[in-house]
Amino acid sequence: MSRYTGPACRLCRRESEKLFLKGERCYTDKCAVIRRAKSMIPGQHGASMNMNKTKEYGAQLREKQKAKRIYGLHEAQFKNTFRRADKLEGMAGVNLLVLLERRFDNVIYKMGMAESRKEARQLVTHGHFRINGRKANIPSMILKQGDVISVREQSRRLEKIKFLIDNLDNRQTVRWLDLDRNNITATVTAIPTREDVDFPFKESLIVELYSK
Repeated sequence: MSRYTGPACRLCRRESEKLFLKGERCYTDKCAVIRRAKSMIPGQHGASMNMNKTKEYGAQLREKQKAKRIYGLHEAQFKNTFRRADKLEGMAGVNLLVLLERRFDNVIYKMGMAESRKEARQLVTHGHFRINGRKANIPSMILKQGDVISVREQSRRLEKIKFLIDNLDNRQTVRWLDLDRNNITATVTAIPTREDVDFPFKESLIVELYSK
């Protein structure tokens, strides 16, 4: 399946806010959103586009695009996740965000074993992690309470994995993950809630968009 291979910072500029797609770089002065005018949308007509004049459909579309880009999903993947969320009990928008948080690649990122979700997806695909001791290389897997994520023994010798392990103490984990820094494992102790989503999504706009 194809992936967006262009500049990640261009996506942030299109949304006129940080989407935190490049890990630690996003927290420094090198961030493109900081270095360039926030209103400078990329493209030939970017300077003339006024985000404040976005109409109802445009606002809904932009919110969906932000969620897609942050979690690294294609349109079909995102739409299927929404359909699954809509069938669950409760509010569809909240269910959607909770399902996205429970994706395997996102859990690896939250665990601190990747500097970005894109990197987490790559590491998962290459088979560097295990779930409950078994091989797992599908980034879209939805983890459940009680699942234990570990690093494959052979992978711990790789320089990249060593670097990530050495810097675990500097990473702040989420409350629904119990991180064992000695054994380099993480246990899903609870299902995340809306309050655990650290980006200020307006999920109601996404629900309105797909409800048309």
